[in-house]
Amino acid sequence: MEQERTKIAAVGDISSVLLFNALGITAVGADTPEEAEREITRLISENYSVIFLTEKTAAGVPELIKKYKSQTFPALIPIPDKDGSDGSGLAAIRANVEKAVGKNIF
Repeated sequence: MEQERTKIAAVGDISSVLLFNALGITAVGADTPEEAEREITRLISENYSVIFLTEKTAAGVPELIKKYKSQTFPALIPIPDKDGSDGSGLAAIRANVEKAVGKNIF
């Protein structure tokens, strides 16, 4: 029996996510919040389990992130873009870890 591979994508401005292709991760360009929401929704419908979002992209689709936050899949994970981090991705990780373990361990 063939094991199903986890489908992973990265969404954001194309210059920030294009290198993900070299790692076998689907890179999807999205320059506006509307385009990002459409592409993320499409990836979810295609059963992507992990979707990395540049922090700027994530900031443009807060309702979509909120909708899937309590679900195991898909995991919507903010990452820095080509210009660096604005700190929102790390703040989200800290909040999730604190929720999971009951205290801030950072």
